[in-house]
Amino acid sequence: MALNRRNLLNAGAVAAAVSALPKVAGAKPPRKPNFVVILCDDLGFGDVQPFGGKIPTPSLTRMAEEGLTGQSYYAAANMCTPSRAGLLTGRYPIRTGLAWEVILIGDERGLPLEEKTIAHALKADYATALIGKWHLGHTAPWWPPTKHGFDQFYGIPYSHDMAPLQVFDIKGPDEVPGKDVDLHDLQQLFVARAEQFIEQNKDRPFFLELALSAPHLPAVPSKNYDGVTIQGPYGDFVREIDGIVGRVLSKLKALGLAEDTLVLFTSDNGPWFEGSSGPLRDRKGGAAYDGGYHVPFLAWRPGHVPAGKKTSAILSAIDFLPTFCAMAGYAPPAGVELDGKDVSDVLLKGAASPHDAILLFNNEDIVGIRTQRWKFVAKAHWRGGIQDFSKRGYDELYDIEADPSESYSVAERHPEVVAEMKQRLAEAQGKFDGFRKGIPPFFQKASAPKATHD
Repeated sequence: MALNRRNLLNAGAVAAAVSALPKVAGAKPPRKPNFVVILCDDLGFGDVQPFGGKIPTPSLTRMAEEGLTGQSYYAAANMCTPSRAGLLTGRYPIRTGLAWEVILIGDERGLPLEEKTIAHALKADYATALIGKWHLGHTAPWWPPTKHGFDQFYGIPYSHDMAPLQVFDIKGPDEVPGKDVDLHDLQQLFVARAEQFIEQNKDRPFFLELALSAPHLPAVPSKNYDGVTIQGPYGDFVREIDGIVGRVLSKLKALGLAEDTLVLFTSDNGPWFEGSSGPLRDRKGGAAYDGGYHVPFLAWRPGHVPAGKKTSAILSAIDFLPTFCAMAGYAPPAGVELDGKDVSDVLLKGAASPHDAILLFNNEDIVGIRTQRWKFVAKAHWRGGIQDFSKRGYDELYDIEADPSESYSVAERHPEVVAEMKQRLAEAQGKFDGFRKGIPPFFQKASAPKATHD
């Protein structure tokens, strides 16, 4: 039967529509996203320009303009070792046995080998590397980091103020000798190796933790950054961090990987003796108040993370593992109870936080609880000790939306919220007290009274 002109036009339209459909058979599956975590050491909330800082950070400012600024993000702890354990495992550090202080020279603790890290969770398809600072155990059996799911480790075992300062280059489960390094060169060595890793794995999914040891004191920037700010060596160190972020983002763009790569920028805790926590109360090591935990957070993935947006949703470092698993299409590690949540909808769609509350630990004590609006302080440092002021009849409840500096308690005006927070505290203590291990042997020996002789 002959086709008339209308039938020919209809047939052509159908053919065009069919040809426009995605080719399913034999089509290349979409690439799994890459993940890059740039983790600073002791960077304060007020140290960089996207969060009101005075130190020039043009690369971070551009990252914020092209991505998402997290205004209510919390590190997993107020100190280095527990914070890094929480980030890598998606669990509050008390579960891992590393909640107490930081690992020092002579301290034989480490991240248990049975703990599942982000590197383990992504192992099926991802190249994985940790470049920079480890600080989760520098003795057997937990050393080196390649025993924790990473294909390679290039970096230092602990903070750069601990001796000996050596860089290790490890691509297997066995330790290799470290090489002495000039502290001035350290951050540039890290970023150069990070660029190399990205280049080598540009054709497959990868997970990179670039764990800078800056701006932890002593502040010793590269000679190229010496004297570039009016804030002294610390400011120069932050400026070097900014330059490193710029290099990483430029490398991803040059390789055509920007839209395939989620980059998260943050810090392990608040600032130490230098640096700024901005409007927040207290700093690194401070118990309960935000300055020790509430740190910068930026998320960047052009075409996926909305540009120039801000979120006040409460987020935590313990969210990284479940979020990366969700984005990669993996189930979380089997048989592991996670405390973190999948926050991909917060990053990509501006959704509310999936967290009902975030717990703040000081060593093995729960000292604070943050909900979206409220902050309850259970214990805080005062005159060399930890005080529970509620036992003195003084509860501390802060309306973070109205008073982010935690300057004025509103407990008397909201007794129902105080009661709810105390109930949350009791339930959390019941859940986590069983994981307590007490003061580690190293610290028991260090605090033991010394014998005296006449």
